[in-house]
Amino acid sequence: MKLAFSTLGVPGLPLPDVIRLAAEHGYHGVELRAHTEEPVHPGLGPDERAEAAAQFKAAGIEVLSLAGYARVAAPGDDEPVLAELYALLDLARDLGAPYVRVFPGADVHGQAPDEADATAARRLGTAAEHATDAGVRILLETHDSHRTAADTIRVLGLVGHRQVGALWDVMHTWLGGEQPSETYAALAPYLGYLQVKDIASADDTTPLPLGTGVLPLAECVEILSRHGWDGWLCWEYEKRWHPDAASLPSLLDAGRDHLARLLNDSA
Repeated sequence: MKLAFSTLGVPGLPLPDVIRLAAEHGYHGVELRAHTEEPVHPGLGPDERAEAAAQFKAAGIEVLSLAGYARVAAPGDDEPVLAELYALLDLARDLGAPYVRVFPGADVHGQAPDEADATAARRLGTAAEHATDAGVRILLETHDSHRTAADTIRVLGLVGHRQVGALWDVMHTWLGGEQPSETYAALAPYLGYLQVKDIASADDTTPLPLGTGVLPLAECVEILSRHGWDGWLCWEYEKRWHPDAASLPSLLDAGRDHLARLLNDSA
């Protein structure tokens, strides 16, 4: 398996510094938060995109994914959501990223679950053709209104397109009460990659160094290894939302070593 980290852990850091951190600390790739607060976002022009792609290529660091914020199950018109999706897909294509992350984002108080599922599936199915042309896969993250695999596959089963899959965020499936074996069994046909992290408890989701919290990381990695899955593990350290958390760069070596131990133990 390959290792990456998310730029959510180093908010606003210039791309050369992000690339340097990945190279110096032994990570194969980076998940880029695609937001106007960050150096990479859909507003970049062609020259800026080409320069960013060249920097990653020169350093031998892969752009794993663009972490976008489109909410595919949210109520409202389809067109703004589709426009956001298309812009993310085009940016991913230009940067050579194989994946774009999206959220469910249903209104759990204002939408019936089947309505939200149908809305998400319709938008994802429509965007799938654009994704095919771009050579990029859209991944629906286990998050917010659809935090478990059981929730997520209700949507993916309706879409039924190879360019639409799932991103497994281990915190959200755990918070949803799902066992890793259940999550993997449901997501296996759709799985793009795994987001790892650690927290103190369900009531305190401040990011912690990997292996120092309560999330079942060892069990998740063991299940993936046992089934011969050979994709990406991406550390999403949510420093952006928890400014008092420890600095990610100071934790990168220990995090890489912890993931390496989990992989060795499960081999």
